[in-house]
Order: sequence, then structure tokens, then C-alpha cells
Amino acid sequence: MKQLLIASTSTLHSGSYLDYLMEDLKIHFKNINEIVFIPYARPGGISHDAYTKKANEAFNTIGITVKGLHQFENPIEAIKNAKGIFTGGGNTFVLVNALYKHNLLNTLTSIINDGIPYLGTSAGSNICGLTMRTTNDMPIVYPPNFKTLGCVPFNINPHYLDPDTNSKHMGETRETRIKEFHKFNTQPVVGLREGSWLEVKGASIQLKGTLNARIFEYEKEPYEVETGIFLNELK
Repeated sequence: MKQLLIASTSTLHSGSYLDYLMEDLKIHFKNINEIVFIPYARPGGISHDAYTKKANEAFNTIGITVKGLHQFENPIEAIKNAKGIFTGGGNTFVLVNALYKHNLLNTLTSIINDGIPYLGTSAGSNICGLTMRTTNDMPIVYPPNFKTLGCVPFNINPHYLDPDTNSKHMGETRETRIKEFHKFNTQPVVGLREGSWLEVKGASIQLKGTLNARIFEYEKEPYEVETGIFLNELK
């Protein structure tokens, strides 16, 4: 049975790294003392070692050790043998490019389908959708394909932002960009606001956190769903 926490962000404005998720992570990674961290997204160009240290410090507070995937000689075997997986945020293009480079996507999908607990934040959540085409990131590298894990039957837009009526910014809103996406693609998109996440247990997909999510479906008007709602029929 699949077990995923797919979070919009790792850090809320007033908190520290992963702290708002910690109570849920205790349950999600129950009886697990070590997880494998995928640091490839490298926010701000942070090194793999520094990023892994940051994740390890957070998980140490709940008695879990984190080991970076880059520390293993054979990353495919490391994923196959992992008790739990965490993929951090950063640049989705960089992350997906590295996953293809190391031939990890099929292995990741397989172990997630087998029930290994998975946590994704930001870019690590984006890859849980059908494709990475609804990322907010700059294409600073060119992955061989935009297809991702497909753990849920839709795309995800982490860090979803509502239009700011007081802003003088005249560029596209997030909603405009997702509507542009639907001129060329038909899968739904879930806009996850900061502090929200999806909890996946088998075929069950539930919105968690304090905020609503915004749902975009092909040739339909966008609509809001309240936290606690199940998105099992969204496809």
C-alpha cells in the first residue's frame, strides 16, 4: 500500500525546517530509524552534504537518522534497500535531470508502490505527479523527459499563490500559467498552498493542513476544496 506525504513546502514563514510536519512524520515513519534523503534538487545551489546535514538535524529530533543518496556507491541499490525516502525541495529541473542520470525513476516508483514511506517537499512533491510541467522553477538544466513518478493521477503545483490584489506586479498569476498548461495538457492540477500537504494511503488521497487547495481541471473553471477532502476521484 502506497504511503506518501506530499507537502507544498519544507518550511513555513514562522518556523524551522520541517517543524510543522513533525507530528505527522513521527507517524509516517513509525518504527523506522534511518531514511534515505535525495538531495539532488539543491535549493540555492547548496551542496549535497550541506543539504543532507540540514535534513538530518531535523529528523534527529524524532530519533531518525538521514543518509544522503549521494553517499552510497550504488544509488539504485540504496533506494531498493531504503526503509523510508525523503526528497527535498529546490529546483525540479535539477532534481529530475539527476534522477534520469542515475536511472532512479523506475526504482523509486516501484518501492513507493510496494509501500515504502515517502516524503516529498516542494520539488520532491512536484515529482509525485504525472509530469513536472507545473513546476514554478527556472529550466536551468534540461532533463531528458518531463515524465515523473505518477504516484498520484494528476499534476501538482507546490507553493500555489493566489493573486495579490494590492501588488503592482503585472506578470502572469499562477492560475494563468496553469490555464496555459491546460491548453496543451488534460490532466488535473492540484494547487497546494503553503502549509498544506496530501496524504496518500493506497488509493486514498486526502488534503491535509489548515488551508484549502485550488483544483484545476481541463475545460472547467478552477474551484476550491477544503482541507480534509479526499481527492480519490480526481483524474
